Amino acid sequence: MAATILDGNKIAAEIKAEVAQQVRDLTAAGLRPGLAVILAGNNPASEIYVRGKVKSCEELGIHSEKHAPPESVTTAELLHLVRELNRRDEIDGILVQLPLPAQVDSKAVLMAVEPAKDVDGFHPVNVGFLSTQRPGLVPCTPAGIIEILQRSQVAIAGREAVVVGRSDIVGKPTAMLLINHNATVTVCHSKTHDLPGVCRRADILVAAIGRTGMITRNFVKPGAAVIDVGMNKISDRAEFERFFKGNEKREQAFAKNGSTLIGDVHPEVAEVAGALTPVPGGVGPLTIAMLMSNTVKAARLRRGSRLREAALSLERA
Repeated sequence: MAATILDGNKIAAEIKAEVAQQVRDLTAAGLRPGLAVILAGNNPASEIYVRGKVKSCEELGIHSEKHAPPESVTTAELLHLVRELNRRDEIDGILVQLPLPAQVDSKAVLMAVEPAKDVDGFHPVNVGFLSTQRPGLVPCTPAGIIEILQRSQVAIAGREAVVVGRSDIVGKPTAMLLINHNATVTVCHSKTHDLPGVCRRADILVAAIGRTGMITRNFVKPGAAVIDVGMNKISDRAEFERFFKGNEKREQAFAKNGSTLIGDVHPEVAEVAGALTPVPGGVGPLTIAMLMSNTVKAARLRRGSRLREAALSLERA
């Protein structure tokens, strides 16, 4: 029996509709959330990502700004820009699009973002808040993974979860969120002994290792929920045949575009898993939706108390 496909586009649309309503409510109360994106240099992939983020802001009513310093920008100049944005009260979120130009100290720039405006959730202060279950900003992709599971009625509490990949951006925060939702969590990596055997224990398997189609049916417990975070491009015909031979829809797209996208999970896993996120159209759409949600959350955390005080003073008047 084929796996249930978890539709990330549908879930992302639901979240965006909820965020749009929150933005309308906040704007009516005099607090319009604002996001500033820093895009340094000329990276075509980054430009596409940023365009999508700015477009989503426009659709949902969030104020957005794009700051695009040249390829030659220095660390000092970027630090100055971040400090200026930190000072501006109407900017609730600051997103530094990576990678930055080679001469820039990326860690210094990311650390300079005020934690209350760190909508990527990368700052050590927000990592600490996540670890200790305090209110803060959570990395967008891991937050999206939890939304997919919860909105698809996949139980987390009491289940065994395995996360393949230990990056600071996806693997570690996803593991922490699953722990916070009462799963029993194992984090795997390149040094894990008997990786397929460990993965087969999982009721929830998260693949975030960045290796094309690495997770085969041999890694998957029958009926498990498999979340594929990978995004890999295939342009080689022999490799395409290995993964998608006989898939007419993929064949037509490959013939037209000369490439196709695949995650870290082999398509054959759909024959074993109980639920599976597709690539594309699975986890990816949730990342931008959660960025929008984080921007609104940042506005509430930063400026919400002032709104409540203003409302109380109006009631007293």
